[in-house]
Parts: sequence; structure tokens; C-alpha cells
Amino acid sequence: MDLKDYIRSIPDYPKKGILFRDITTLIKNEKAFVHCINQIVERSKNFKFNKVAAVESRGFVFASAVSYITNKPFILLRKKNKLPAETHSVDFELEYGKATIEVHKDSINNEDNVLIIDDLIATGGTAEAAAKLIKISKGNVAGFIFVINLFDLGGCDKLLKQDYKIENLIEFPGH
Repeated sequence: MDLKDYIRSIPDYPKKGILFRDITTLIKNEKAFVHCINQIVERSKNFKFNKVAAVESRGFVFASAVSYITNKPFILLRKKNKLPAETHSVDFELEYGKATIEVHKDSINNEDNVLIIDDLIATGGTAEAAAKLIKISKGNVAGFIFVINLFDLGGCDKLLKQDYKIENLIEFPGH
């Protein structure tokens, strides 16, 4: 099954010049979604990890299913002011704006190897922020799995230069 067949491309969203890769068409198809999750679980075997993390919100869809199947705790990396207890925060740049993500201070400790799962990597700002949150929490970044790599936007290259291990299921140009 070619997962690319289940990704919708929307030009000029959320702003002019962005070609948005929409995963909702993949997750609404039960066979494509199951295939996708099975592929992520299979690739997760290439990592040594004891926790799974994802950035709000589309990453939650994939990471929670992988967490369930692999029987590993799931850590929420959420937008600013969405977590009720004490948090660590990281500000970062997106391709089309700025954002802040947070994690509960008691979610990760120095014995944790955290696998970060997200739907897509573009410029790498969100992934770098997620890695910083894991490190601030005294955890180790086991690596990253992305459903989609927008290869010409350089996010994976940026992470590889920092010696992070990366897997992705499919690739598209970002423009």
C-alpha cells in the first residue's frame, strides 16, 4: 500500500505559498491508517525507548496508537497553557509563525529514552523544540519517526546534523 495515495495536498494553506499535506484523508481510511500505524510500530523497533511522545495535535493521533501497541507510556507535548500542572516550555519558529510547546515536569526523568512521533517534518522547528523539551526534562531523545518528510525544507537534515536518529514513512517536496 502506498501511503502517498492517501495524503491530500492543499495549496496556499494556511497561508499563500504553503502546500499543506493533509493527513486527515489517511486517518479516515481504516486500511491506510492501520497500515500506517503498523509501519511506525515496525520502524520503532530500530530505537531503544521506554516512552513515546508527540506534539499536539496531529502527532497525538499516531503516537497514541503506537504507545498502545508497544505498551509504552505516552507523553503529551502540548501548546502553551494547555497542561494543568507545572511545565517546562520551549518557544520555537514554525514555517508560518511562532509557537510554544510544554511538557509536565513530572512526565520524563533522566532514565527515560523518548521516541518522538509526529505526522510531518518540514523545517524542523517543532521537532527541535520537542527534543529540547525532552532534554530540559533530563530525558534522552531516542529518535524521531515522521509519517511525512517534506525533504526539500531541510528538517530531517537539521536533525541528522545534531546526530538524531530519524525514520519517515513517505516523502514529498514541500513546495
